[in-house]
Order: sequence, then structure tokens, then C-alpha cells
Amino acid sequence: MCQLLGMNCNVPTDICFSFTGFQARGGATDVHSDGWGIAFFEGKGTRLFLDPQPSCTSPIAELVSHYPIRSKNVISHIRKATQGAIGLENTHPFMRELWGRYWIFAHNGNLIDFSPPLDGSFVPVGLTDSERAFCWLLQNLRQRFGSVAPACDTLFQAVHELTLPITEFGEFNFLLSNGDSLFAHASSKLAYIVRQAPFAEAHLNDQDVTVDFSELTKPEDRVAIIATQALTDNEPWTVMAPGTLWHFEEGTPTKTLTTHPAPPKKAT
Repeated sequence: MCQLLGMNCNVPTDICFSFTGFQARGGATDVHSDGWGIAFFEGKGTRLFLDPQPSCTSPIAELVSHYPIRSKNVISHIRKATQGAIGLENTHPFMRELWGRYWIFAHNGNLIDFSPPLDGSFVPVGLTDSERAFCWLLQNLRQRFGSVAPACDTLFQAVHELTLPITEFGEFNFLLSNGDSLFAHASSKLAYIVRQAPFAEAHLNDQDVTVDFSELTKPEDRVAIIATQALTDNEPWTVMAPGTLWHFEEGTPTKTLTTHPAPPKKAT
């Protein structure tokens, strides 16, 4: 299976430390060597880096790990292919435009026989179940709300309702963001930590790297890191209960809704 990494903050922050540990899992400390990607929101713009090479040996990943791009929302993914060949078109995260904003999506899991009807407004480029799910989600959001984006609480409720039928097809861990908020669905495995004052040292699991955040932050800073597995070995990560959808905003989880068990019907 793949692994996910997300960041949601109240001030633009770089993800170099967390990505350094995450990068190693793409073929060095773990088996996720079928490509990787990362997306940074900067205002209404998005920087998207994709590479079908293993992240542990990718020169682009090495650049990202040392390039302090500051963002309030970041989504990254390292791939262990289950559907779709190894290739750029099947590499996460995926990006689409909706309501004049870029949306970013990455998925960990395997959706069996998931072939929902698509109306052509969002069409997969690659052959992954993940991109099909992303297109179906956005298609249904557009059908539900038309040309005007809903309020954040209404949007979160809609994402929750649309997540339910997809979970019937298999494992559906995902991260989704429009640059304002970050939605995280723990189908089977996700964890998070919120770093805020008083800040302390953190040591990576996958690399012998330590950072003292008290030297790099201001007292008002707050950063939420979401990952498939805890990235550090000396911090209190919270394991997200399987079958829960989370809304992160301004560096903290604000809402949680249950998604398991899903209702007994398939996506249409």
C-alpha cells in the first residue's frame, strides 16, 4: 500500500523535516518505491512535484527536502502500485480545478471494481482507482452545489456523505484540500500530531535527524502533521480511529465524523 503525508498550519510553514523522514520510506526504509509526489498551496496557486522514481533516490525529492517552500496546506504521497502501471500519469497527488480553486487529492488503499459513472466534467488521465474516486468526488460536489462554493461546514458534510458509498469498495484512506482546509479520511490507518507552544525537539523514525522547533517557531505558530504512520519517535502522535473523516483548519482538527460502517449501497 501507499503512504500519505499532510500538513495544515495557521501560518505558512515548510515541511522539510517531515518530508525528510517520509522520503526515506519510498524505497529505503520501506517498500513504497513506485513513485512519489507533493503539492504545496501558495495563495491560489499550487506547486506540484511528481516523479515515478522512488523518492529515496529521486533528485527532485532531494531538492524538495532542502527547499523551504512555505505553505499552509501540503499533501504528499509515496506509491506502492496496486492499480495502474508505474508512470507519471498514475502518480499522486492529483490536481483539478473546482470553483476557481485548485484541489489536491491523494489516496492510500485499494478500491475493488470501483467504476462509477462520470459525466465528463472531471475525467481520469491515468488508470488508478484513486484518480477515479477523486473525479467522482469533485463531479458530485459540482452537481450538488453548482457554480458557487459552499461554506466550509457544508462542504465538510458533503465530503462525508460522498465518502460513505466509496468505502464499500475497499480501503479508502485519503487527504483532500482546496488550500483553505485539509480533509483526512482514516479508512484503516492515519495518525496526526499538532505542534504548538511550548515547542520541543523532534527526532525522525526513518532518519537520524533531530530538530528543535523552539528555535524555528513563534509562540503563536500551530502545525498539524498527518501521516500514515508516525514520523517521529519522541512525540505523542494521535492514531485516528478507522472509519473517521477529519477536518483540519488553521493547524488543528476542528471536526470529526464517522464513516464506518458505510450504508449498504454503491456509488452511482
